[in-house]
Amino acid sequence: MMYTKAIFSCILLLSLLFSLSSAEDVEVSVKSVTSIAKTDENFICATLDWWPSDKCDFNQCPWGQAGILNLDLNNTILSNALKAFNNLRIRLGGSLQDQIVYQFGKQQECPQMRKKNDGLFGFSEGCLPRKKWDEINDLFNKTGVKLTFGLNELAGKNNSGKDKKEWLGNWNHTNAASLMEYTASKGYKIDSYELGNELCDQGIAAKVSSTQYAIDMKRLRAEVNRIYPDASTRPKVVGPGGFFGKEWFRSFLENTGPGVLDGVTHHIYNLGSGSDKDLIKRVQDPFYLRQGAQLFKSVSETVKSHSPWAGAWVGESGGAYTSGGKEVSHTFVNGFWYLDQLGMASTFNHSVYCRQTLIGGNYALLNTTSFIPNPDYYGALLWHRLMGSNVLSVSHEGSPYLRTYAHCSKKRPGITVLFINMSNSTSFNVSLVNDMNMNLPKEAKSTSENAQTREEYHLTPEDGNIQSDVVLLNGTPLLLTESLDIPDMKPKLVNLSSPIHVVPDSIVYVSLKSFNAPACS
Repeated sequence: MMYTKAIFSCILLLSLLFSLSSAEDVEVSVKSVTSIAKTDENFICATLDWWPSDKCDFNQCPWGQAGILNLDLNNTILSNALKAFNNLRIRLGGSLQDQIVYQFGKQQECPQMRKKNDGLFGFSEGCLPRKKWDEINDLFNKTGVKLTFGLNELAGKNNSGKDKKEWLGNWNHTNAASLMEYTASKGYKIDSYELGNELCDQGIAAKVSSTQYAIDMKRLRAEVNRIYPDASTRPKVVGPGGFFGKEWFRSFLENTGPGVLDGVTHHIYNLGSGSDKDLIKRVQDPFYLRQGAQLFKSVSETVKSHSPWAGAWVGESGGAYTSGGKEVSHTFVNGFWYLDQLGMASTFNHSVYCRQTLIGGNYALLNTTSFIPNPDYYGALLWHRLMGSNVLSVSHEGSPYLRTYAHCSKKRPGITVLFINMSNSTSFNVSLVNDMNMNLPKEAKSTSENAQTREEYHLTPEDGNIQSDVVLLNGTPLLLTESLDIPDMKPKLVNLSSPIHVVPDSIVYVSLKSFNAPACS
């Protein structure tokens, strides 16, 4: 009787375990003959912002000393985090950039930004001191940063008086030109200049018409060409850096014309407010997340039709606005939204994707006070190291909770596939199939170890807690070394004959050197 009860108990336990976690076999097809899109080699980008420490929302002040005017530029972790990317793209800008003057040329006074009830975003005009600009460029030069610098588009403009958001008049480029002239004279490397922040279409705190914006952008191009006469080292010009409105963007691009823009920048905050209690549900909902594809498609089509010489860029994207979600945006689970965004954006021919922020707010890649990397930092670093610029079509008929993206591998043969398992209960056993209907070899045909194996990078949350700030790589926590360096991120080698096992609540990069992909030749 006792023996029978024991067997029954084991069966019940096994049934319970099976119900809590099931496995599903999935065949993933990669179309490797031709690529479907292309990104910039430096697709991954992060932002730095101007917010002062007293920028507060929802009874919290999550910026601390992370705004560029307060940021500790000598911090060792910050320097190492930048170096690890070996040319990370940084966009310096944000809501307050259109209230910033520069301590160059005739602008000798340098007013300190203060809270101001009737100021844009509740703050007064601020200033970038010459000394701070030197320090910024010194750090970026040492760490190999590719800098996009956002200029003040409202310089010289005045409010219309009829519409509190509408600003009129030509851009006064004098102060910006003084900054650029100084920058060029010092030999500081600038990848690109951007004009204005979230002033397009309906704007946020202010707006400028599409025709006026085009005039101002042409002025910026003329100044950049004058100050940087050597086209081989000349910074790019990008814009307008705001939320996409189809008619406004169409008019802006048509009036700007050829030879002006190198990148068309737009912003995305598709998760709602950082205070929304449903935020954690949204970042795990593939049906909600995939709605973002329509925006990427619309932007891509608009750029192709009206400015085919310029690539589409996501110039800023933090997921949840008003500084992100305090309990979500810096944790492991946010990677489901973030890496899915990277995948979708690249599929729709976006050259660059700038994450808000590198540091500052709740959505930072680095902890705002300790500078210790959050989980999304490591997800972005793996993308930067593994995913090349040629994008491949990938599909499967399995669960929608398994999101998949594929690129030619970066600076090496073969392909890299990204798997995002948003299910908290189902694991997937994945077999990859070439679009030429040739299964990957079940037995290696070469004596080379590289041909027999693939590289796998499995990212999971510590203790299975998706709201953890600690991420595991192949079961080992990613922690800074004793010298505060970014840890090595070594893959595990797996025989090609076995399926790719993607556990619940995980993110997996898989690199296959031996995958026959003509698009990657």
